Amino acid sequence: MPAGVIVAGGRSTRFGDRDKALADLAGVPMIRRVADRLAPAVDELVCNCRADQRETIGEALAGYDLPTEFALDDDPDRGPMAGIRRGLAELDSGRYAFVVACDMPLVDPAFVVYLLRRAAGRDGAVPRLTDGWYQTTHAVYRAGPMAAACEAALARGDRKVTAALSDLDLAVVDETEVREHAALGSDVFSNVNTEAELESVIERFS
Repeated sequence: MPAGVIVAGGRSTRFGDRDKALADLAGVPMIRRVADRLAPAVDELVCNCRADQRETIGEALAGYDLPTEFALDDDPDRGPMAGIRRGLAELDSGRYAFVVACDMPLVDPAFVVYLLRRAAGRDGAVPRLTDGWYQTTHAVYRAGPMAAACEAALARGDRKVTAALSDLDLAVVDETEVREHAALGSDVFSNVNTEAELESVIERFS
């Protein structure tokens, strides 16, 4: 079975004074919502976060059904690609992992399974919508190749996750496939950066 990697080390600068990973989403911390939705599709969870988040996120994930490891940022504030690299480094090189940001609570386990099928035999599977935007923090990667590609991009001074993709053999999942295999279509990629976006997502959990 594959692993799930949640990237939660960002500073939530557009979310006010609190950590959005812990934001109350209809009575449950948002990161726990993400983890619970992943549970049917993976057999282990890796949470990437900063050291100062470890205790509170650990409390949010207390009692989670799957084995859970923490991959603490060794150099915080280098962006999501550094978080992806750190999380994947906890796994065996050949293992597949679904990587998701902590602020994407509409994860669809059936779509995760589809991405895993599309990734088989390759270095991963990444959705790309018709606007050309790659959903790099809602994608499947083979741990070793993606971690190495992220490390190489960071060494070049390039912190955009897409900079790592050119080094990989990936399946690109287009919007037609997304609409066919994700119950919410492209809404599955909705993320929560502000209080207003949190309120709009809460409606789906009430």
